[in-house]
Amino acid sequence: MKSIYNQKDMAEVLERIDNLSPNSQPQWGKMDVAQMLAHCSSFQDIAMGNSFPPRSWLGRIVGRFAKQIFYNEKAVPRNMSTIPTILIADNRELSIEKEKLKQKIIEFQQSGPYKCTTHPHPFFGKFTSEQWGIGIYKHLDHHLKQFEV
Repeated sequence: MKSIYNQKDMAEVLERIDNLSPNSQPQWGKMDVAQMLAHCSSFQDIAMGNSFPPRSWLGRIVGRFAKQIFYNEKAVPRNMSTIPTILIADNRELSIEKEKLKQKIIEFQQSGPYKCTTHPHPFFGKFTSEQWGIGIYKHLDHHLKQFEV
């Protein structure tokens, strides 16, 4: 499975981000390309331990049963609900969001598994650092496919 901790997988993601343009249109969802990048950047903050959204009551009940969706080989379903605190609705500048996200991905990858958060995911709960690495790649891949890159 691909993981953001793998140098080759990270390079692929960074190249795909560079291929996004102001003309990139979503195949599903409501966010525009800059909002999607800001969303992914906010998700990186959670994985890096820079943001600690509270666990949802639903996540506490069913999250552990659904958590394999984050790190298994199946694609993330289109229009899957997201963590409310990282749903981006305001206008964002594409070039700024691109650079922010790329820097966070590089920092996360270079810091390695030992610097990954131990704080639980707001819905799914606890992950190992390896599961975070796979999940981060999978989340980014999902949104990059959303914009056909």
